[in-house]
Amino acid sequence: MIKFFTLISFLLISPAFFSDYQDKNYQARLQEVMKARKLMDKKRERDKINDLAQELAQEILIIDTHLDTPIQLYMQQNKNGSYEDITKASSLHFDFDRAVSGGLNVPFFVIFTPPSAEEKGTAFKMAKDLIEILEDIMNKNPEKFRLVKSPEEIKNEKNIMQVVYGMENGAPIESKLSNIKLFSDMGINYITLAHSKSNHISDSSYDENKNWGGLSPFGRKVVAEMNKQGVMIDISHVSDAAFYEVLRLTKTPVIASHSSLRHFVPGFERNVSDDMLRELAKNGGVIQICFGSEFIAEKKKYPNLVVTVKDVADHIDRVKKLVGIDHVGIGSDYDGWRNFPVGLEDTSTYPNLIRELLNRDYTKDEIEKVFGGNLLRVWREVKKFSES
Repeated sequence: MIKFFTLISFLLISPAFFSDYQDKNYQARLQEVMKARKLMDKKRERDKINDLAQELAQEILIIDTHLDTPIQLYMQQNKNGSYEDITKASSLHFDFDRAVSGGLNVPFFVIFTPPSAEEKGTAFKMAKDLIEILEDIMNKNPEKFRLVKSPEEIKNEKNIMQVVYGMENGAPIESKLSNIKLFSDMGINYITLAHSKSNHISDSSYDENKNWGGLSPFGRKVVAEMNKQGVMIDISHVSDAAFYEVLRLTKTPVIASHSSLRHFVPGFERNVSDDMLRELAKNGGVIQICFGSEFIAEKKKYPNLVVTVKDVADHIDRVKKLVGIDHVGIGSDYDGWRNFPVGLEDTSTYPNLIRELLNRDYTKDEIEKVFGGNLLRVWREVKKFSES
């Protein structure tokens, strides 16, 4: 009897019930399909942008104006009597294989001398020793490294590092203007006037002891002589007063070879304020964004803060918004700093920043400017002035 009544009840249920049930089931499945399609479309778009970023990294000219690899090799040599082979995988942020995979064409290898070298009177010799290390590497590996002394020698060639020298800290000048030409002839194409201590040229942003209130009397002569010799003036590390004094005196555009924006790290004098950025743009210069995490975000204030490639792109965005795309580039500070953002850990990762800029609708022309075009413009103008 129970089975009989169950069957009768089943037969008496309205057909509309089944129709409604089937319709709801269909709608649920349709929503799942549409959701899956959207996820697949997003994945395809991500893959497309990833592929484009990799292609652009291998297509465009990439210039990084600040790699401290030489001082790392110098310290290894002092400790062990030899240094790592950077033509293959190494413990450093830079080695040839990773740089090639990241699309790097032009590394500005930095001839860095610490403030202690000026105090000891050894800065000039140390600078020459660092250059000799690079010369040795290039002489042994001419198929991988080539010294470049002017922007006209730059070619958009991959699979070879077109090495340019920058000098971080003007201490090796040692109060002799003639040393600027000497170093220029060796291949030095920019000089950072000071480092972490005020020196005989300029006050430092890091040093509470501001000896000169900006530039020293000799420092003012250095600015004029660097203009004359076609050496770019680098205002990274200098005090605010020195920055403004350089802009008043120079006849050519200047660079900040590895600085970021103070807007994102309030109170950090080592970075550039909005007003300084505007003055730099009026000068025709360019700020090369430093990738160091503490330069990009308030990592020192919030040690657990996770800094990523997106934060670096925020700095580029702000420069573009305030003064235009023609005044920003990259100066990573690889091998010179400790902490780098997630996604920008070493010289293989430039495509990650390109991808982030593509995600923000940067054009290929804009990306080319950021990754080397703007720096080349300044470099050419500096050389042109010296030749006129």
